[in-house]
Amino acid sequence: MPERFDPDEAIAPTGAGGTMDLATSEGATLEKTPGGPLGTGSTQKPRSLWSDAWRDLRRNPIFIISSLIIIFLVIISIWPSLIASQNPLQCDLAKSQQGSQPGHPFGFNGQGCDVYTRTVYGARASVTVGVCAALGVALLGSAFGGFAGFYGGAWDGVLSRLTDIFFGIPVVLGGLVFLSVVTSSTVWPVIGFMILLGWPQLSRIARGSVITAKQNDYVQAARALGASNSRMLLRHIAPNAIAPVIVVATIALGTYISLEATLSFLGVGLKPPTVSWGIDISSAAPYIRNAPHMMLWPAGALAVTVLAFIMLGDAVRDALDPKLR
Repeated sequence: MPERFDPDEAIAPTGAGGTMDLATSEGATLEKTPGGPLGTGSTQKPRSLWSDAWRDLRRNPIFIISSLIIIFLVIISIWPSLIASQNPLQCDLAKSQQGSQPGHPFGFNGQGCDVYTRTVYGARASVTVGVCAALGVALLGSAFGGFAGFYGGAWDGVLSRLTDIFFGIPVVLGGLVFLSVVTSSTVWPVIGFMILLGWPQLSRIARGSVITAKQNDYVQAARALGASNSRMLLRHIAPNAIAPVIVVATIALGTYISLEATLSFLGVGLKPPTVSWGIDISSAAPYIRNAPHMMLWPAGALAVTVLAFIMLGDAVRDALDPKLR
């Protein structure tokens, strides 16, 4: 037979001669226990994917090194006169192909222009093309791919067939055809061409990420509560589907810088008087044996820049991919 509960037994004497409610004391103690009633959890707010990623990135030496290089490149792209006081278009044929001299550490190119100054000023065109092309591709590809993955149906079918067409166009050959008819010497035709051929890859990635995200329980709960399509897409799906797009766009940024240099080297990308690493490499190619310094410095700057963006993309991918934790 079970014992009867005596309310008086819940009252215990205290050292001061009074009484204390054990039930109340135990409940207050449990409420004060860190981690909840049983002390098994944490009272802190759970960290999000982005906070965890930032914590991992701050501890990643690859991210730190690549970020410092990119920050330096951005600074000299905006203010190249900080470290180069001369005019990159000022040349002296009497100094053609000469090596390093006081005040001219990288020597002179075939036209007698200072290689150091042109290498510094060449970062502006390359970084501008890479950043603008990556942003345009990310925005356009995310918009098309996100709508296709969310709505599906005919929209998804049309986008899939359209991306198949663009995937069949060789990038370099397409650049030779498209840019050969452009007479402008600015960076915008090159940026437009990269966006035109680059958005299908990002749209495929965004489409697959949105399809995966919209099947989660929180999206279904929002739909059941009557949330509109725009609210679900912008508030619930996009923040959880954007990580793969950021990773691919960051890595592709270095690829776009390399593509700009390739097209400029072939004579269909940026054109003089624009200062570009690809143009300088192309002009230095015939003199590679007699004056290798003319190609060494702009090619080295190009390699370091592309490597920095690829390293940054790899670090961001490792931080945002839960499978790699």
